[in-house]
Parts: sequence; structure tokens; C-alpha cells
Amino acid sequence: MTSTATDGNGRERGAALHATVEELWAVDVMEPLSEFLRIPDLSPAFDAEWEAHGHIAAAVDLITDWCRARPILGLTVRVLEIEGRTPVVVCEIPATPGAEDAGTVLLYGHLDKQPEMTGWRDGLSAWAPVLDGERLYGRGGADDGYSVFAALTAITAVREHGGAHARCVVLIEASEESGSPDLPAHLAEIDDVLGTPSLVVCLDSGAASYDRLWVTTSLRGLVSGRLRVQVLTEGVHSGAAGGVVPSAFAIVRELLDRVQDPRTGDVLVPEMHVDIPPARVAEARTTGAELGADVASGFPFAGSTRPLTDDPAEQLLATTWRPALEVIGLDGLPATADAGNVARPELTVSLSFRIPPRCDPAAAGDALRKVLEADPPWDASVSFELEPLAAGWDAPPEAPWLTRALDAGSVAGFGLDARHFGEGGSIPFMAMLGEQFPDAQFVVTGVLGPASNAHGPNEFLDLPTARGVTTAVAVVLEAHASR
Repeated sequence: MTSTATDGNGRERGAALHATVEELWAVDVMEPLSEFLRIPDLSPAFDAEWEAHGHIAAAVDLITDWCRARPILGLTVRVLEIEGRTPVVVCEIPATPGAEDAGTVLLYGHLDKQPEMTGWRDGLSAWAPVLDGERLYGRGGADDGYSVFAALTAITAVREHGGAHARCVVLIEASEESGSPDLPAHLAEIDDVLGTPSLVVCLDSGAASYDRLWVTTSLRGLVSGRLRVQVLTEGVHSGAAGGVVPSAFAIVRELLDRVQDPRTGDVLVPEMHVDIPPARVAEARTTGAELGADVASGFPFAGSTRPLTDDPAEQLLATTWRPALEVIGLDGLPATADAGNVARPELTVSLSFRIPPRCDPAAAGDALRKVLEADPPWDASVSFELEPLAAGWDAPPEAPWLTRALDAGSVAGFGLDARHFGEGGSIPFMAMLGEQFPDAQFVVTGVLGPASNAHGPNEFLDLPTARGVTTAVAVVLEAHASR
């Protein structure tokens, strides 16, 4: 069968869709997206007073106003609200005439953001959008504010060219950066709206390069928590205590050595490891051979720092199918400018373990807690409090029609066929949907390419990539309606 990616009519159709997408982005998207970047709508995990502060409400208002202004016949927009939980924006778009039996497409994104972080370069900041060439800087544009704009723009482009699409539901949540704790309650309320999607499009993932569409085949889960070590009831003079009172920092270091090899970085908790499927190993080797040094070149290594491994395939597997630990927070130590000679009475460290797909997060979390709390050094007071868990996700086999459509969409939006790879981050909603809708096809993709730096300083949205992804979604929607 000839791929639509190389079919002349398919190329012409794709080029026409892409031209419309580029025009719509320029006319309809850039201004409201830039305004969205100004809103410090932190996810609830980072702003316990999110409701009182009103930033999430402001982001919801901006997005719903924009959605309601789209010229899409039959479009309905509503905001789901449950007391004490973040809202969810739901857009429903009826199928085009003749595609009523094509099922339902669920398109997903989120509007909540990570904290601003320090380290933004001169002239940039988290809450002031800056357009530098074809890159739009600011927190939350690439992760994941662009998603709702891309989804409805893709649908608009299909309709403007007389194309067909199935019934579409666009769902934009506001707690993803906190692990999506509020989403299940909302999903229970709209079970009849979701129905049984035959296609799920998630726009919250990444790209290994900016020259083509990248489709995510797996996502890691998350086991996180706070390790607390207490040796004193209050701080004391370090000269008087040194040599008698055990160091809280040394105990933390010893406990961490139980769960991670400090030399290699390998996680030492067996329950956090899985057997990697041979197909995913082969995928990593193929993609690693194509990308080479580019797999790691997007990280801003300082000085002569080098990766833990130089093998591109192993780098891909390490960030997708193997667990990893990062200490992401520390309470109990003052800033160096304020550090007095005091033996610290207690320390609390925030631990974030990325776990591979097919790993049971509950079993992993329970094993981790037991390892950290068992037989504490010097009988210190040691406790580990788990935070909400998230399972990883492994994509189901891709249907032939979808493989062809992804290539065609990538050619239309970028000029090159699509590629597949695993991602190291977590999208809790995908694990929920994978379990709930095992027969659905999934397109998990996004714009978070090299150096885009989601969650960190200098986050940017690469605009050609955003437009290319939008075009690819439009092509996939048409293919799904006629499959």
C-alpha cells in the first residue's frame, strides 16, 4: 500500500492544511497565547491558595473566551467545577456530516504551570512573554498552554478545507503538574461525554528534534515523597556538638546510598525495575543511531560535566525504561550567606523517583519506604512520607492507518516522516486512559524539544514545531474519520 506521506494528492492536501494552520496561528493564536504566559497559574502542589489567588480562574477565563470565539459550528464550551478541586475545560465538537459513525476523538492538554524557577537569562522571565525569532519564551507555553490552541486550530483547519472529522472532545485540566489529583473526580462526572474514544491525542509530550513529528511510545511513572531525619529537638553550637551528635546531613547521605548508587546513579530498589520489552530496546537502538550525540546535547552541561553514558541507545533507555532519582528539594539548611555554626537538628529532602512503564507504583513506593525507614543510623528519627503516586504508560500497538497518517501529518507539517521514541516524563492521564480504554489508538506528542526546558528557566515554545504539530493533528483527524 502506498503511504499517504508520499502520495501526491496527500502532499497537496497536507500543504494546504499547513498553510491554513500557519495563518490561523498568526492571526488567532499568538496574542492570546502570549497573554496566557503572563498568568502565574501555578499548579496546586506549588500554590496551596490557588483558589484565593485566582490565577487558575484567570487562565480558564482566557482560554474559554478564546474557545467560544472559534468559528466551529456546534462547538460547546463549559467549565467543570467541583468544590475544592481545580476546574476542567471541556469543548465538544460534533462530527462533520458523514462522519457521525467514526467514533470519538479525545484531545488532551493542561493549563496549570510549574513555579518560575531562578536562572532566567537577561531579558527573560517566567511571566513576561518574549518572542525571540521563532521562539516564544515564558512559563507554560510549551508545557502545556499551546495545547488547546493547537487542538481547536487543527479542527478549524480541517473544516475550512471541507474535510471530515469524528466527534471531538477537547479536555484541558488544571492539576497535571501536581499529578492530576483532581482529574478522576471530573472524569466520573463526564463519563457520558467521553463515551469510548477510539482515538486519544495528547499534546503534552516532547520531541527529540525540531525537524519532524515525534510520537511518544512510553512514559515513566512517578514515586515521590519527603524523607525526614531528626537528631535534635533544636539546633546547637556545632563546635560543642561535633563528634558527639550525629550529623543529620550524614544520615541523609547514608540513607540515599541505600536507594541509589552514588557513583553510577543506578536506583537500588528492585521493585522499581522492569524487564524492558525487546521492541522498546530495538526502538531505542534505531532512534539512538539516528540521533547520535543529539540525544544528550540539548542539556546545558556545566564545564566539563559529561553524561552518565555516552551510548545514545543507552541514554534513551535510561530516560524511558529505567528508574531514576533526583533530590528536588531540601528543608533545614539555610542559604550559605545565612549559615551559622549550628548543628542542624533536622533535615527534610524531597525525593522524586521516575519509574518505568509496567512498574507498579504502589509496590515501588512501599518498598522504598521500608528501605529508608529500616534500622535508622544512630537510632535517629527517620520517616518517609509518600506523595500521590503515578503509573507509567506503554503505548498499544499502532494501527496501520495511524502509522500512515502520522507520516503524512509529519510530512505536511515538517517535510519529514514521523519518528517514535520513549519519554522520561510523566503524564498521569495517559495511564488512566490506557487502563480505561484499552482498545483506543493513542497519539502522544508535543513540542518539548532540546533545550526547551520545561519546568526550568528559559522555557520556550518553538513556534514552527507548534504549527507543525497542529498540522499533523489535522491530518490525523481526517485519516481517523475515513479509516
